Amino acid sequence: MNSLEASIRDTKTKGQINSLRLKGEVPAIIYGGKEENQKVSLSKKKIKSLIEQENFLSNIITLNIGEQSIKVLPREVSYNILTDDPIHIDFLRIVKGAKIIIEIPVKFINNEKSPGLKRGGVLNIVRRKVELKCGTENVPNELVVDLEGLEIGTSIKISSIKLPENVKPTIQGRDFVVATVAAPTVFKEPEKPAEDAAAEGAEGAEGAEGTEGASAETAAKEGGEKAAEGEKGKEEQKKDQKAPSEKK
Repeated sequence: MNSLEASIRDTKTKGQINSLRLKGEVPAIIYGGKEENQKVSLSKKKIKSLIEQENFLSNIITLNIGEQSIKVLPREVSYNILTDDPIHIDFLRIVKGAKIIIEIPVKFINNEKSPGLKRGGVLNIVRRKVELKCGTENVPNELVVDLEGLEIGTSIKISSIKLPENVKPTIQGRDFVVATVAAPTVFKEPEKPAEDAAAEGAEGAEGAEGTEGASAETAAKEGGEKAAEGEKGKEEQKKDQKAPSEKK
């Protein structure tokens, strides 16, 4: 459990709040339970280091205000749109017996021990956070999913995740899927557009016509040469037939 030092603030105007921020402090408010809302401020440097954690909004924090220690749960953080620095935080006071609805991040462990992932399978995360209903004194920081031994085609459902006592998902009536170990994605070459296919077909047809034209031209040329050779042969034969009479 994280612990932070906080100071009581008595700011009433925007100018006083801005002055507080210029000193490196972040104004905050504690609400909930039967006690009155309490205005406090915290070190921006220290609170930023906690905000950077993924489970900040599901992590119970102890605020030390003088001699008093109060357990709180961060519920909302406002940020400066230019610097992205926190400028205000709402804390819910932890009251025994009270219940809240909260989103808890899901953490996956032992990826390297999953036979399905080793063979190229893909971890398909359906829900990175699960909304739960639980007591304020029993809020889990995260939900852990162990991937050891999981094969391709395995569906990880909410029933396979161990929840703390008296902690239930807000979705009731069905065992919903949190993640799956899916088969590896196979790349398939996209089909060519109809226009490109038609253009290639036209080019092929033109090529075929050109070949046929060339073949016809070659055949005509060869036929002409053969005809010429035939005529020449006939003339020579006539000469041979006239030769005996000329000798006489």
